[in-house]
Amino acid sequence: MRDARKGVVNEEEFEKVEIRGIPLESLANPTFNLAAITKLDLSKTNLESIPESLAARMLNVVVLDLHSNQLQTLPNSIGCLSKLKILNVSGNLLKSFPKTIEHCRALEELIANFNQLNKLPETMGFELTNLRKLSVNSNKLAFLPQSTSHMTNLRVLDARLNCLRCLPDDLENLIRLEVLNVSQNFHYLHSLPYSIGLLISLLELDISYNKITILPDSISCLTKLRKFHAEGNPLVSPPVEVVNHSIDAVREYLITRMNGVPTGKPSAKKTAWLSRLVKCGSFNGGMGVNSRPGVYEHNGFLLTDYRSIVGIASPRHAGMFSPRRLFSPRRFSPWR
Repeated sequence: MRDARKGVVNEEEFEKVEIRGIPLESLANPTFNLAAITKLDLSKTNLESIPESLAARMLNVVVLDLHSNQLQTLPNSIGCLSKLKILNVSGNLLKSFPKTIEHCRALEELIANFNQLNKLPETMGFELTNLRKLSVNSNKLAFLPQSTSHMTNLRVLDARLNCLRCLPDDLENLIRLEVLNVSQNFHYLHSLPYSIGLLISLLELDISYNKITILPDSISCLTKLRKFHAEGNPLVSPPVEVVNHSIDAVREYLITRMNGVPTGKPSAKKTAWLSRLVKCGSFNGGMGVNSRPGVYEHNGFLLTDYRSIVGIASPRHAGMFSPRRLFSPRRFSPWR
């Protein structure tokens, strides 16, 4: 990688190479062949703005690093970067993204930590379906777009240190998500959606330092989960001592709670949720205790035989896994 900080470099030297630290005035020269650049690093150059005409000419840029500047906006012409795969705008003063960022459909990593973002484009998830990493920690976001659930290639979602009040209901389509961090939203985040239990590839879940009092039963279905952090929450169910013990202790507690309240009388909401999972095929259909499909007795507890739902939790079957169908109480519940 050539560093242009120490002097002017001829245009031909940049052909098909990475550029780092070149003054913006040099790039803005109309005779400069920006189309030849594939990787451009303009970090820590005190940028306050990027001309529309400049971004429109960077047609072959794959990696664009703009971190640690003074940018308050991004140009609308960023939507012209059809080959862009990695965009780093961390450490700026951005309050929002231009809607045209949705046209960067090749984008795989969007890193926008330490800005002043208070919203993301509502429909960005419908277009940025190749995104594998979305990192927007240390901002002012109150919500994530509902369309986030359409980012079916997402592996990492980092939204800690925001003002999140809730998560999208229909998380179940994020079948490749491995890391979810929504910690340190402090007094804003009070609950998690039941659909969090359908994140079948989840390995790490961090919900620490929020205001969550009850974990949804569905977390017991996260069989691949290896790291779970929930400290700093006023947890009542499961109790803090259970959560601090191990993820296996949390699963056992939630499975027990899912089977019914202490009096033995089933909770309408819990049994309706479980029966919907059984009906939709997320549990095996064998006959078990009390002739309930997919439910078996073990050491005095009723356990569900969980199996992978990769095939049916895809966007094609999104309607089947709509939270309205799975998790909303039935109008005429047989358990009432």
